[in-house]
Amino acid sequence: MQYKLNSPIIILTILLCALSTLLSAQNKRALELEDMFKIQRISDPQISPDGKWVAYVVANVNKEANNSNSDIWLASTSGGDARQLTFSPKADNNPRWSRDGKWLSFVSTRSGTPQIYLLDMVNGGEAKQVTSISSGASQQMFSPDGKWLAYVSSVYPEFSELPFKESDKKNAERDEATEKSKVKAMVFDQLLYRHWDSWTEFKRMHIFIQAVDGGEPKDLTPGNRDAVPNSSTFSAGDDYAWSPDGKEIAYTATPQNVHEEAWSTNHDVYTVNVATGERKNLTESNLAADGFPRYSSDGKYIAYRVQRVAGFEADRWELFLYDRKNNSSKSLTEKWDYVVGAFAWSSDSKKIFFPAEDKAEEPLWMISVDGETPKQVVTTGAISAFSISNNGMLAYARATMMRPADVFVSKWDGKNEVKISKVNDALFENIAMNAPENIWWDGAKQNQKVQAWLVKPPMFDAKKKYPLVYLVHGGPQGAWMNGWSFRWNPELWAAQGYVVVCPNPTGSTGFGQQFTNDISHDWGGKVYTDLMNGVDYVTKNFAFIDSTKMAAAGASYGGYMMNWFQGHTGTRFKTFITHCGVYNFFSMYGTTEEVWFDEWEHGGTPWDKKEEYEKFSPHNFAKNFKTPNLIIHNALDFRVPFSEGMQLFTALQRQNVPSKLIYFPDEGHWVLKPQNSEFWHQQVFGWLKEYLK
Repeated sequence: MQYKLNSPIIILTILLCALSTLLSAQNKRALELEDMFKIQRISDPQISPDGKWVAYVVANVNKEANNSNSDIWLASTSGGDARQLTFSPKADNNPRWSRDGKWLSFVSTRSGTPQIYLLDMVNGGEAKQVTSISSGASQQMFSPDGKWLAYVSSVYPEFSELPFKESDKKNAERDEATEKSKVKAMVFDQLLYRHWDSWTEFKRMHIFIQAVDGGEPKDLTPGNRDAVPNSSTFSAGDDYAWSPDGKEIAYTATPQNVHEEAWSTNHDVYTVNVATGERKNLTESNLAADGFPRYSSDGKYIAYRVQRVAGFEADRWELFLYDRKNNSSKSLTEKWDYVVGAFAWSSDSKKIFFPAEDKAEEPLWMISVDGETPKQVVTTGAISAFSISNNGMLAYARATMMRPADVFVSKWDGKNEVKISKVNDALFENIAMNAPENIWWDGAKQNQKVQAWLVKPPMFDAKKKYPLVYLVHGGPQGAWMNGWSFRWNPELWAAQGYVVVCPNPTGSTGFGQQFTNDISHDWGGKVYTDLMNGVDYVTKNFAFIDSTKMAAAGASYGGYMMNWFQGHTGTRFKTFITHCGVYNFFSMYGTTEEVWFDEWEHGGTPWDKKEEYEKFSPHNFAKNFKTPNLIIHNALDFRVPFSEGMQLFTALQRQNVPSKLIYFPDEGHWVLKPQNSEFWHQQVFGWLKEYLK
C-alpha cells in the first residue's frame, strides 16, 4: 500500500515525530558541576597488531575518597560492547601490546609502586607481575621478538653504574632513609631542583631492559642524564623506541651539560646498543630540541621531531627523517607551517601519521616519506592519542567542546569510522549544550584575523541579554581547542547562564608559527589589542550580550593577562578571576624552574634586560587597579610560584579593591583533586554570580 504525501497518516506521523523531538529537547537539562565527576575519562587507545582489538584506559572519579582510579578496557574494532580487563582498586594504565598480539602489558600501582604486569590475551588468567624494581617502572615497550621489555625508572645517578642488585638496594635505602629522617633539609648545588609540583631530588630517568620471563634488569643509560625528557614541554609520549631487529634503542637525552638544563632547551636523539651499551648521538649539530625517535618497520629510517631555535620551547616541531645507512637527515615538513605531534609509522614504512593543530582543531594527518604535503585523515575535534595496526587500522581518542574523549576506529584514510567506547553515552543523552560557534575579528596586525569560540548557554533565547565571560588561555603559546577540559570547561561556564567567548589571540598555536612567535617580548602588546578588539566585536555584533555585565578569567598566562587587564581596562569589566597568574616578572624569574622560558620571552636575564622585564610587568601598574578580583594560587605551583598571587592580593587589599585569595596547599599549577576541583568551581561560579547578577 502506498500513501500520498498529503495523507492523514503521513501528516500525523510527521507531527508525532516533531512532538517527540520537542519533548526530548525540553526534557534535557544543563550541564552541571556534578556531571564532571560522573564522566568516565577515556585515554590512551592501543590497537592490537592485527587490528581486531583496542585496549584503552578508563578512569573514574571517587569524589568521596578524593581520588580517581583507572582500569584497562578492551573493545572489538568491529563494534559491540567493550569489557573491563582490570579491576584493581589501584591505578592500571599504559596498555601496550606485544608484536604478536599474544600479550598485553600495563603499569599498575597495586603492589605499592608502579610496576609492569602482563595479561595473556590468548589463554586468559590473572595479570602477572614482571618488574619489582624499587624505583618503579613505567612507559614499557616490548622488543620486536617479544622476549624483552624496556621501561623507564627514575633512579639516583650515582648508583647507576653499579650492578643492578647493588644499585637497586642503594636506591631503596636512600629513599627509605629520606622518608624516615626527622631532618627534612634539602641541599642544592644546581638549578632545576624542583619541577612543576615536586622536588626532583636530582634523580634521573633511565631506560632499563628486562627479559619477559624473568631475570635481572639492565640500566641501558647509566650516568647523570635523563634518557627521556624531564620536561613535558619536550616530550611527545614514549620518547624512545626499539629498532626492528631488537639490537638497539633510540631515545631522547636531556642536555649534556646538566648544569645548564634549567636554561637550555637542547635535547638530542641517541642510540644505544642493547648488548654492549655503546651510545651514539645522531643530532649533535642541532643546539635546539630533538626527540621522539621512531624506527621505520623496514629499519631504513629513524623519524624524529626537531626544533631549530635554541632556547625557544614553543618553536615549530618539524618531522625529520634520519637515513641509517647514509647517516644523513632531512626534514619532511620544512615548508609546512604546522607543529608535528607524536607520530607513528605505517607497517609498510611508506606513511607517517600524527596530530597537528589547525585553527583551533587538532586533526590527524598523514604524510608519505616522499615528502608530499600532509593530508588530513581525521578532520574534526582534538586527537589526544592514537595508534595504528599492521593492517592499517587506526584507533584514536577524539574529543570536542561538547563531548569528552571517546575511542574511535577507522581505516588509515579515516573512512568507515566507528565509535567503540560508550560509557558516557547515557549521561550525555540528557544534557543540553549549544555547539560552539567559530567567530573571527580583526587583530592587531594588518590583515591578521583572530579566531575565537563563542558558546551560548543552554535553553538560549536570542531576545534576552546575557552577561559575558571572557576566557583567556594559558601558555601563552597554546589555544582554546575544539576539545574537552575537566578544569576550564566553556560549556560548564556557559551552563551558569553566561555567553562565553574563548579567544585565540597573538601567541596562540595552530595559526602559523609567526602568529605564535609574535607574543615573545610583547606579552601586553599585540595580544592585548587582539583581546580588546574581540570584546568590541562581540558586544557590537551580538545583541544578546550585555556589555554592562562582563567578566574575564584566565590561568597561567591567562592569569597574567587578568593582571594586565587590571592596570589597563579601567572599569570596563565587573570582575576578574586570576588563577596562578604572573604578577611580577622579576620575582617570577627568580622563583620559577624552567628559566629558559623567561629568558626567551624577555630576551635575556633580568639583570641584562631590565627594561624588557619592566615593560609588561603588571606590578608596575598596580596604582591603576580598581576591578574586584578573585585570586587562586597553589603552594605546589613551582612554574608560577605562590608569591605571584600573594603580591597581587596585597596590592589589591592595600588599595581597598574587593578581592579574595584562595590558597590550595596540596595543588600545583592545576587543581586536580576532586574535592578541591569542586570547591574551586563553587568559589569561581559564586564569585561570578555575585558580580554578574
